[in-house]
Amino acid sequence: MGLFGKLFDKKECSICGDEIGLLGNRKLEDGNLCKSCAAKLSPWFNERRQSTVEEIREQLSYREANQEKVSAFRITRTLGENIKVLLDEDAGLFMVTSAKNLEEANPDVLSFSDVTGCQLDIEESKTEIEYRDEEGERQSFNPKRYAYSYDFYIVINVNHPYFNEIRFKLNSSSVDNDAETLLDGPDDMRMRGRFHGSMGGSSFTSNAEEVRSSVEYQQYEAMGQEIKDALLQVRQQVREEAAAAATPKAAVTCPYCGATTIPDASGCCEFCGGAVNG
Repeated sequence: MGLFGKLFDKKECSICGDEIGLLGNRKLEDGNLCKSCAAKLSPWFNERRQSTVEEIREQLSYREANQEKVSAFRITRTLGENIKVLLDEDAGLFMVTSAKNLEEANPDVLSFSDVTGCQLDIEESKTEIEYRDEEGERQSFNPKRYAYSYDFYIVINVNHPYFNEIRFKLNSSSVDNDAETLLDGPDDMRMRGRFHGSMGGSSFTSNAEEVRSSVEYQQYEAMGQEIKDALLQVRQQVREEAAAAATPKAAVTCPYCGATTIPDASGCCEFCGGAVNG
């Protein structure tokens, strides 16, 4: 058959046993995976090629159990715009998803204690602004001029068996003040009034300051900071509660009944129920 014969050989999914179509194979370290089974894996998982069939089976079992957590999840707080961070503060859980149908999407449900860090990552890009001369050729300004754009990403570091990072974009399109980067002539920028104030005229070389001071930029920066602060705060609360629970309680004398007692979780005497100081 040769190389082409092997290329078009039919393959079976090592998980479900179904035949895999020509362009539907997802390679594993020691087997093959169909599109249907691959779709059931965590969206934050990116080590499929380095995974064995057994490891994929284990993850799919975890994902099936996760479905029950999704069903029990009760949203108490929502953060974000397109992709959202959903919190179940009563249960100490959260998920990150853009799905409207949670049962169908089965987003990973994580504990607040799984969070090991969270950052707001603002990516800056620049594009040179050029103009067409009388012959229609692209020309640079002297000095060169640039239009800046920004994208906002949240990076949540987590302690999880199948991924250690959740990274997602807050904005659906880049924040750039709709700047045009190919003008009809060297005076077009002034004529259109796209850039104004101290950055206008021949001294203009960058619109970065203008874009960063825009309402849209400020909104996404505030949104990212809110998500970061919220996740770091709930993580800290969980850790403080765990540390307090692990701290041995000292016996004290109850000022009400005089008994030597170890205060309960509410700080009360185990015998008379009075509030114990100490």
